[in-house]
Amino acid sequence: MTNRTSSVSRRSALKFVGAGGGAVAASTLLAACAGAQSNSAAKGAGTFPSTPPWRFVFVNHVTTNSFFVPTRSGLADAAALLGLPEPQWTGSQGGNVSEMASAFDTAITSNADGIAIALTDDNAFVDPTKRALAKGIPVIAYNATAANNYTLTYVGQDLYRSGFLMGQRIARDITSGDILVGISQPGGNNVQPRLDGITDALKQAVPGVTVKSVNTGAEQAAELNAITAAYTGNPGAKGIYAVDAGSTASIAQLITSRNLQGKVRAGGYDTLADTIKGVSSGALDFTIDQSAYLQGFLPVLYMYMFRLSGTLVTPPMTDTGLTFVTKDNVGPYISANSKFEGGPNADLVPMPPSVPLPPATALTR
Repeated sequence: MTNRTSSVSRRSALKFVGAGGGAVAASTLLAACAGAQSNSAAKGAGTFPSTPPWRFVFVNHVTTNSFFVPTRSGLADAAALLGLPEPQWTGSQGGNVSEMASAFDTAITSNADGIAIALTDDNAFVDPTKRALAKGIPVIAYNATAANNYTLTYVGQDLYRSGFLMGQRIARDITSGDILVGISQPGGNNVQPRLDGITDALKQAVPGVTVKSVNTGAEQAAELNAITAAYTGNPGAKGIYAVDAGSTASIAQLITSRNLQGKVRAGGYDTLADTIKGVSSGALDFTIDQSAYLQGFLPVLYMYMFRLSGTLVTPPMTDTGLTFVTKDNVGPYISANSKFEGGPNADLVPMPPSVPLPPATALTR
């Protein structure tokens, strides 16, 4: 077992604390903002003082990717709640780090009031983050983070841990042979940690399983061809998995079109329409929901509070979660078809008659 693997339980505890802090901060802010509905004369949200129309910028690595549809809904909803203009959505369509760095620089030179950045690269955003903070511009990482950077916090999934837990789940179904794992941006901080986690977990639990990674590319439209070609070249693979949204949806399409349900195990990430259909039909054993909506909503709230308090309210590190969506619990995803998961329905989603018990959680050293 590697040191990285052995630290999963400790890191999980820390993430749990961070997630709890994020939940408390967000709930407190939302309670305060709720007063805005009954105080139309106030220029500030709720009982907050009047504020300028702060302009926030989100720098993204795949700006047109379907995964980020609910993220963009979340950032727009948070801005509307606080009476702010909708944050700018910019960056790169195809994972180009130079394009992202340029968009980051533009946000700094145009004196944005806050910047949220997906830290898909370890080094490219270190100096821009320093420059932004030196100008009084808060910077928050979302969706992907990097060690030795200087963002105020991170809002997103614990990527390595999610991959490790996914690997443990795969080990329940496959104990030997090859599996294919699609990855849209090998080496990228948004997906590589998941692949590393899967690999480490399988080495520990079922060393007879060999992971064959498949570079599916950052362009969503090309991912199906990459997955199809990989399976065609490896027809004996026991499973087909992915660590990003587009590749997972492509796996569901491939298995459905070739009638491979029950013949090959499969799973992946996120809640694109084809993925949810695949889970419902049995083409996929599972998908992992990381709450993409919160990855837009919470950074806006945190940047707002940081500015409103003059840095006194430090934004907490927030793990946006990990939910295994299976045939047993996929129903609400289909029936709601909600904007919270990328669907078109913006209406109130009715609560179920009862809430299932979540897994018991305990902090450990």
